[in-house]
Amino acid sequence: MNSSIEIYLDDLKKEMQGLDIAIIRDALADAEEHLRTALDHKHESNPDLDEAYALQQIIEQYGSPEETAAAYAEVERRTFPELNSPVNQKSRSLLSRYFGIFADPKAWGAMLYMLVSLLTGIVYFTWVTVGLSLSVSFAIFIFGLPVALFFLISVRGIALLEGRLVEALLGVRMPRRSLFASLDGKWLQRLKVLLLDKHTWMGMLYMVVQLLLGNIYFALLVGLISLSLSLFAIPVTQIVFHLPIFQLDGMEYFLPTAALPFTVLFGFLLFTLTMHIARGIGQLHGKYAKFILVGE
Repeated sequence: MNSSIEIYLDDLKKEMQGLDIAIIRDALADAEEHLRTALDHKHESNPDLDEAYALQQIIEQYGSPEETAAAYAEVERRTFPELNSPVNQKSRSLLSRYFGIFADPKAWGAMLYMLVSLLTGIVYFTWVTVGLSLSVSFAIFIFGLPVALFFLISVRGIALLEGRLVEALLGVRMPRRSLFASLDGKWLQRLKVLLLDKHTWMGMLYMVVQLLLGNIYFALLVGLISLSLSLFAIPVTQIVFHLPIFQLDGMEYFLPTAALPFTVLFGFLLFTLTMHIARGIGQLHGKYAKFILVGE
């Protein structure tokens, strides 16, 4: 009977070819969970029930692969991620496109993601290193099995949460459902399934690398913003507080008064460029996250 469910899932995957891989994964997870759960309930109420006939009834109620694929495509069309909505740039001038970044939610979302990535990177890296260390250390004890199982399940959960964060801030469609995992079987069997699933290890890889990327993103963004704000502040510090732009060998250096408006202009242009850089990094990271966390 498991083979019949697998056939349904294979047919559903074929029918959804061309759609986003995250949508396909959600559809497969929903379908597998529904079919297996419904079949288990029918089997519990009637142990002598013909499973092939029961599964046919369940599929008739749930929908054929063609119907299910069409339904998911329609739902996705209506719930397209807001940040990923296409924007027509061709009709706009180069100048308006450059300064129009302030009205682009992708840029603001990417900047926020770059700021929080340092915190998430620290948390992810700490969790993986501690979890792996405890799992290996306790492997010789009886309670080592549930510890390892809990850690591997948590990795899958964190990967799902990171995907939701990526979709919310970067506008990249990510899975909204975790991969279906049957609760049947012994702990050792469930642990084996998680260990053999590449998504578990890819999730751990992503969590480890996120520490490095988080440090780079945070340092780059904070450095550029600090520099642009410093340029903004030069006229105020020099005219109001009479502070020099720098000191060297006891000498104080001030900018000419005529040059002060240009510092504000350069600060504004640098902040605008920073937003473009943030949006570009956000687009690249979104593709990277999708490849690591969702890729087949």
